[in-house]
Amino acid sequence: MSVKLFEPIASTRPSQSLFPLRDDEPEYALLNDPESAEVNRYGNRIALKELVDEATSLNINGVREVGFNPNRNKQHAFHFTADNCIGCHACESACSEKNDLPPHLSFRSVGYVEGGTYPNFVRMNISMACNHCDDPVCLKGCPTRAYTKHPEYGAVIQDPDICFGCGYCTWVCPYNAPQLDPVAGQVEKCNMCVDRLEVGLKPACVSACLGNALNFGVVENTPDRREQIDTRIPGFPDPEISKPNIRFQQTRSMPRELTRTDSAPVKYRRDDEAGHYRPAVDKKTGTARHWSLSRLSSRENPLVLFTLAAQAAIGLFAMLLLGTLAGNEVVGTVSRSVVYPGAVALCLGLVAFGLFMSTVHLGKPIRFYRGFNNLRHSPVAREGAGVAGFMAFAGLHMLAILGQQEWLQSFLPGLTGFAGVFETTAVVTGLLAIASSAIGLYYMYRCYRIKARPFWDHKQTGFAFVGCSLYLGALCLAATGSVAMLLAGMPLSPLLGLCGSLMALGLALEAIGLYLHARDMNAAGNEGAVSHYVQCTTFGKTYLLRNALLIVALAGLATAPLYVSSTVGMVLWFVLALAAVGVAVIGRALFYVLVVPTTMPGAFFWKNKGFEQHARDIGLAAMPQVGVVPDLH
Repeated sequence: MSVKLFEPIASTRPSQSLFPLRDDEPEYALLNDPESAEVNRYGNRIALKELVDEATSLNINGVREVGFNPNRNKQHAFHFTADNCIGCHACESACSEKNDLPPHLSFRSVGYVEGGTYPNFVRMNISMACNHCDDPVCLKGCPTRAYTKHPEYGAVIQDPDICFGCGYCTWVCPYNAPQLDPVAGQVEKCNMCVDRLEVGLKPACVSACLGNALNFGVVENTPDRREQIDTRIPGFPDPEISKPNIRFQQTRSMPRELTRTDSAPVKYRRDDEAGHYRPAVDKKTGTARHWSLSRLSSRENPLVLFTLAAQAAIGLFAMLLLGTLAGNEVVGTVSRSVVYPGAVALCLGLVAFGLFMSTVHLGKPIRFYRGFNNLRHSPVAREGAGVAGFMAFAGLHMLAILGQQEWLQSFLPGLTGFAGVFETTAVVTGLLAIASSAIGLYYMYRCYRIKARPFWDHKQTGFAFVGCSLYLGALCLAATGSVAMLLAGMPLSPLLGLCGSLMALGLALEAIGLYLHARDMNAAGNEGAVSHYVQCTTFGKTYLLRNALLIVALAGLATAPLYVSSTVGMVLWFVLALAAVGVAVIGRALFYVLVVPTTMPGAFFWKNKGFEQHARDIGLAAMPQVGVVPDLH
């Protein structure tokens, strides 16, 4: 029997809902779940909490009323029957109209996969929105705590008024559910049409479906005239990533290999042993190598600068302090020089520049302070806390060092009485700064260990971040230390030899990581292999250039102590250092542009990167109704 809601309220006053229940409401639009199981297939309870007498409103679209569905506090889910979907996109239209979305956004989208040969050619349509997962990775990743997993219907709801537009949730979600709006500078997504559920209606997309492909109800319940509630379908990412609440039926025989109609070089091949399809490389663009230098620039350019600047600062500060505490004579000369406060100031300046760039990257930069709201779960929040802590302690360390400078004591003689305090404070704050920087660097690494982005989800990310800290930090040490050496009347060769060895160590770490990464991505059966294919073809010549620069710089800097005593040797060292900077910049730019996420297949035009670029090239993107996202973050 269909659930009739709002009867106690309707008898006293009209409903405030945007979707009041009509007397002639068709049966297919009504929720209908008289019974349900106790646990889902992931082993989690379907009843998220017992129904209480005083239920609270979710206040969706300003609706304050509360429905009294007996299943209100149970996990609900979409059910998609691929055999019935005709690709009419009515679900997209209904969703967009209901949520008043601009043309470049859609909470629900329909993509295609196809395979076979004439006359046995088959296409399968896939309609996908947010799956309101049991383990929502968007909620854990969001630094601002804009996401909430509600016990009411199990809906994962995002509040765009809290969001500051970092877009990290769009990285970690395997299904491309959160939508970053570069115009509004915030993320929005499907809210399960909770306001419709409160009055007993199914979501707008379900009610609009012409082919009866979409249905909705308590999870694990098999809808009427259905025979399957599977968790996989060709093109759907691994459900173990977030335990999504969507179920599928697809009984038609499909070819062993299915391709996408969008430009993503991904196809899906049936794994008979596993019983489902797995992603594989679709060599759509051939095997020719290209430079594609213009495509190295991306919306993530601010993050390229942030990560490189922060890692250089972390490496420089650690080398200065630890080298001094270890009694290294070369570093000790720098730390005793008037240049040392300037070197620490350089660390602070690099981090400040990096944080500024990461703030510019936000859709709403003024809300940057919200980035610490989710320290409990979000690696982004923890990364920010670590880097901010590094800045604070490094700043205190610099003040303590300044207090020991003779030139300052000559102006403020009273400082001489605090020499012991300044010395102790400098050591303590320096060690705390190193500890904070280690936390920041670790969570910077954890930010990219994302299961939905297999190209990043590899130890190579750690090798690259630590390696960059070493060779960029050593380069900064050489720059600042050279001034100290010249002021002390000492030769530069010991400093350049030491820094060359440290840079070679960092480059060696990155080289090891890249070797392991290439080996694993070549053998991978996921989108990581696709990214590596793009790296070797679309960016093939740029990739080889980066590798060649790395090998040359590594070999040359490792032998730096043998030749830096001569003028020619110093010039060679400088050229090799520039090559190392090239390795860092090209490698980090490739890191961001190459990643292929475990996203859902797109259509010919909608959510098709190839069409989006074509539209920009010919000016079609200037027409907002085309739905091409502006080329902004």
